[in-house]
Amino acid sequence: MLRCMKPVGVLLAVALSWAAPAGAAAPGKVDLELYLKQDRYERLKISPDGAYYAVTVPLEDRTVLAVVRRADGVPTAKIMGRADSVVDDFWWANNERLVVSMAEKYGSRDTPLALGELYAVNADGTNRKLLASPYGVNSDPGAVINTQRVDMDSAVYMLDTIPGDPSNVLVYSVPVTSSEPYTRIEKLNIYNRKRTPLATTPVRRARFLADARAEVRFAYGAGADNVTKLYYRERSGEEWRLVNDEDASGHREYPLGFTADGSLAYLQVERDEGPDAIATWNPATGEYREVMRDAVADPYRILYDLDGHTPIGASYMTDKVRNRFFDEGQKTSRFYRSLEQAFGGDPVWMTSSTADGSEVLLYAWSDRNNGDYFLFDTRTKHADRVFSRREWFDPAAVPASRYVTFKARDGMTLHGYLTEPRGAAAGPRPMVLLPHGGPFGVFDSWDFDDDAQILAAAGYAVLRVNYRGSGNYGRQYLQAGNQQWGGAMQDDLTDATRWAVREGVADASKICIYGASYGGYAALMGVAKEPDLYRCAVGYVGVYDLPMMHLDASASRSGRTWALEWMGERNALGARSPVNLAERIKVPVFLAGGGKDERAPIEHSKRMEKALKKAGVPVETLYFPNEGHGFYTEEHRREYYTRLLAFLGRHLGGAPAQ
Repeated sequence: MLRCMKPVGVLLAVALSWAAPAGAAAPGKVDLELYLKQDRYERLKISPDGAYYAVTVPLEDRTVLAVVRRADGVPTAKIMGRADSVVDDFWWANNERLVVSMAEKYGSRDTPLALGELYAVNADGTNRKLLASPYGVNSDPGAVINTQRVDMDSAVYMLDTIPGDPSNVLVYSVPVTSSEPYTRIEKLNIYNRKRTPLATTPVRRARFLADARAEVRFAYGAGADNVTKLYYRERSGEEWRLVNDEDASGHREYPLGFTADGSLAYLQVERDEGPDAIATWNPATGEYREVMRDAVADPYRILYDLDGHTPIGASYMTDKVRNRFFDEGQKTSRFYRSLEQAFGGDPVWMTSSTADGSEVLLYAWSDRNNGDYFLFDTRTKHADRVFSRREWFDPAAVPASRYVTFKARDGMTLHGYLTEPRGAAAGPRPMVLLPHGGPFGVFDSWDFDDDAQILAAAGYAVLRVNYRGSGNYGRQYLQAGNQQWGGAMQDDLTDATRWAVREGVADASKICIYGASYGGYAALMGVAKEPDLYRCAVGYVGVYDLPMMHLDASASRSGRTWALEWMGERNALGARSPVNLAERIKVPVFLAGGGKDERAPIEHSKRMEKALKKAGVPVETLYFPNEGHGFYTEEHRREYYTRLLAFLGRHLGGAPAQ
């Protein structure tokens, strides 16, 4: 039985001044307000004693971490970072104290980068403290974090809480004075900042996995050569021993956790062909045994028991997200299955629980639902809704995203998602091809995608393609994109477009290509390489000059290794740069960029604009000097999407913005 409760946000909303719900769109127009206004909350975790919620609150240019008392819904604590900061993650270290990791994100399309800054605050708002930061810990941040770049120390990252030790957490620290540092495991006191070294690691840029007793057992990372190594030790104080060297084995392995008795480890293991497998590994004998592998996809999310440490299965994403378990008869596995039935088959994930397991926070979502949080009482078997993300969207009225597969010209199977206007008549229609950014390891998902939904609302079919080089489909699929900028990766997008025409999805005379970041590159390269296939192109915060990008990436040794390995030699990239191919482009182009973009500097867009104008190609631009890798402010995003829909409408005939 599912029953609604008063959302925790009723009182918190007053304190943080939420926007009013959007109105209905005018006939024949797209109501951008639905997509532009900020969600009330994003992520939610319950305290070990169940007395508080910790919740992330998105603002226009940053994310706030708030604590809400469950008894009366009153907000009791808040951590707010400086502009462009987001909450990377947060942990209840004990019943009263919360640890928060901050990240930076310079623009809405940027990938958050954890800073190595940790903060702590009591649930009642007292004893707020900056625990560690590469910029120094010589000042208390107060209500607003505003540390300066002084007294450079080390970047410190949360690893795990410590059972039976409420005053300390496990962290790992990375010296900022070295370009290729060795990482150190430490114990950090969350009340007085005292850091106690526990161990150093045998590999640079390391990450770690601790067992249920907070013993750090695995270390994995890579040096300047970007070759990963996995090490293991039985207990603290013992020597690390090498488990896997990517250079020798030809694949990577990642630790996931241990069996309930601690005797076996679970590893995610890449295969030469097909998706990754989950295997058990016996530290005593070195024996591997494959326990789970999907025919198509890599593990999307590892599912853990109520203790938060013991893996019990994994989620896989293809036509939807499906949960699979090592033992279907295990108690928590059965619990998951009963939840899936109760939620009509939608994916369900346990985000956190009370220490005694009596209350569990659940998150349910789909391609048409931004997500609902429920609090499930394991004793009464009742679930109360805590809040819904972007609750103004009715999932029943949102177009579905259909999983599609097709063959590339070389026979490789490609994967993607097709979103079509809800209730539209069958038959070919105007289509927008929407290549994702990244490009490597990133992939389009079965989820609520804002761009796809806005374009579908305007009357377009939208095709998102996981071209070779994308993640989620195994090492071979990823490696197939190696040095294929403008090559086979671009051909995959061309083949996807032609598939959509053959299948009667797209009107061959009304197709545009639009993308952000690498997707912007692919959009401009698409109309340069296939001048008769598309009617227009849109590049949003894109990269168009590959030699310039290669030079920027080569500022560090590991960055240069990446650029050489994944892009190729710098002197060979000019021929695959849209900025040098403008004379081949025969269709109108719309370019948008931000003056503070560090990932795709606006110079790329300005050089592309200059080349297009020189070649006589119609080009429109939208630049905001104070925006980064994607526009943050609602005003700027509104102008961008208004201009985007107007541009597409002139060439494809879809609806404009309201």
